[in-house]
Amino acid sequence: MIIRDARFLTSNSRADLCPEPTLPEYAFIGRSNVGKSSLINMLTGRNGLAKTSSSPGKTQLINHFVINDDWFLVDLPGYGYAKVSKTSRAEWARMINYYLRQRPNLMCVCVLIDSRHAPQPADLEFMEKLGEEGIPFVMIFTKTDKQSTAQTKALVTSYLAKMSETWDELPRYFQTSAETAQGREEVLDFIAEVNKEWVAGAESNS
Repeated sequence: MIIRDARFLTSNSRADLCPEPTLPEYAFIGRSNVGKSSLINMLTGRNGLAKTSSSPGKTQLINHFVINDDWFLVDLPGYGYAKVSKTSRAEWARMINYYLRQRPNLMCVCVLIDSRHAPQPADLEFMEKLGEEGIPFVMIFTKTDKQSTAQTKALVTSYLAKMSETWDELPRYFQTSAETAQGREEVLDFIAEVNKEWVAGAESNS
């Protein structure tokens, strides 16, 4: 997929105020400081499209971007241990849960995982919840440039082994680096594949 155009559309604190669900949508989410904004900027080829910050928990709204006028990319608030109040975290959780359950054009949730850390309870619990709700998702391992290929492979293997304890079928996964652009084509090609399913479904319903 070639990214011809990528632009910010809107921010919302309420899922029911999101843009009309006229395009396929892909939501990016992960623990605080997982490198989400950097990954979004790398995928779109637009530095500064998503605002990066050294302070975890900067994203506090549902941020919509429109790509090629073909699909929506959504930057969701992170989960985990950001330096915010419990009240704010609870509000974020309600907002995210409502969005994930109610957004009719949500094709896939991209769960970002820091490739340098062993399986984290917050990540495993979040993916378990997605599975229980029947919400499609893929795993995107970030920051692979921060360590050796062997270290990344060992981490991914440990994640898949941990998940296979409770999952019959493991989700698709990608290895990425915002610095080297590793995984960019693979992730964009996956989105292009799913976009075709959206178009086929729309045509059959017309």
